Amino acid sequence: MHYELTDAELVARCRRGDNDSWRVLVDRYSRYVYAITVQAFRLPEPDADDVFQEVFARAYEHLGKLRDDSALRPWLAQLTRRLCIDTIRSGAREQPAGEDVEPDGLDDVIEQLDEALSIHEAMRALPDHCAEILDRFFAQDESYRMIGEALELPAGTVASRISRCLTRLRGELEGEGRNAAAASSGGW
Repeated sequence: MHYELTDAELVARCRRGDNDSWRVLVDRYSRYVYAITVQAFRLPEPDADDVFQEVFARAYEHLGKLRDDSALRPWLAQLTRRLCIDTIRSGAREQPAGEDVEPDGLDDVIEQLDEALSIHEAMRALPDHCAEILDRFFAQDESYRMIGEALELPAGTVASRISRCLTRLRGELEGEGRNAAAASSGGW
């Protein structure tokens, strides 16, 4: 399936004209690009939408110029950053030339967005049972008891499964990915 492809594989397929791969690429990075426009640059929604559209239009047009296919995320982030700055500058014509239009803490916000995307990608690579239990515990803030009731498991079992799934997630984040999954048992 296309969703399991690396960025480099996606880019290569997109260059060959694979429309399904292009849709996956846009889906994979759409929330990231939009978050940069809204959270990092605080653009109003109409401007954020314009930048979003322009980022992917330019990415499609210039994908062949990407020197390192695995560097798609930083390339898109830089493209988004430049287009946001252009949008801010075009909307503030009275601003003195050379004045910095980047918001304070921009690099920190983009770094947080990068980390969130990395975690999202690693979660997507986990088996469904791990993704579900970690999502329930961390994203939905459910207690061991609530998770246990929903999954019909004792609270102690929930705790040990969370621990094992966090180990798998750490392996994904550290690049062990498939090797960590293959080394662990097929079950819990």
